[in-house]
Amino acid sequence: MDLAAFQRDGAAHFLTVLGSDAVARLREQLEPELKGRPGRRLTGGLDSVLPALTDVASRLIGPAAFPVRAVVFDKTSETNWSVAWHQDRTIAVRERRDAQGYGPWSVKDDIPHVEPPISVMAGMVTLRLHLDDCENDNAPLTVALGSHAFGRVPAPEVAGLARSLPNLACCARAGDVWAYSTLILHMSERSRLAGRRRVVQVDYSAEGLPGDVRWRGL
Repeated sequence: MDLAAFQRDGAAHFLTVLGSDAVARLREQLEPELKGRPGRRLTGGLDSVLPALTDVASRLIGPAAFPVRAVVFDKTSETNWSVAWHQDRTIAVRERRDAQGYGPWSVKDDIPHVEPPISVMAGMVTLRLHLDDCENDNAPLTVALGSHAFGRVPAPEVAGLARSLPNLACCARAGDVWAYSTLILHMSERSRLAGRRRVVQVDYSAEGLPGDVRWRGL
């Protein structure tokens, strides 16, 4: 893995982070969490795969990397959606605190979320572990390479900036991991296949939060 290339592009592909048996076990384990839902926040149940994911994150943001949020997504013919170009800017925290540089605040699934100082987001990495093969017709995430270097991008400018940069469709095999700078601009089309596209997404940081704010964690 070329760290300099990741820091430049904001994306890197790691092949076969999980073997086929481990992928099959994780699919089975997560099925009760999905139950026909398009996605769900995970607060546990990833103990078997976190060591492998944390190893990837540590190679990108340092040995202190730890998971701060996890979500599983499942695109099917019944739960299918597209997402326009956007930038992830919020984190999950334990409770709302008045702290400089944080805001606006929101609540998702009864969990406080907030936009932190941009330095927090710039130091994070997001890993997407694929549980199914994901080719061009199965709604791969598309990223705008290098867009993370622009910091916080005003929402009206996101699509224009993304189109001005090289775009990469992040195809993968089951067991592969795509790693992204959390600030990278990204989008996804609707799937054109009848099958599933399950992805476990885990956000990592290597530092505590500034001010009297604490990560929610897994």
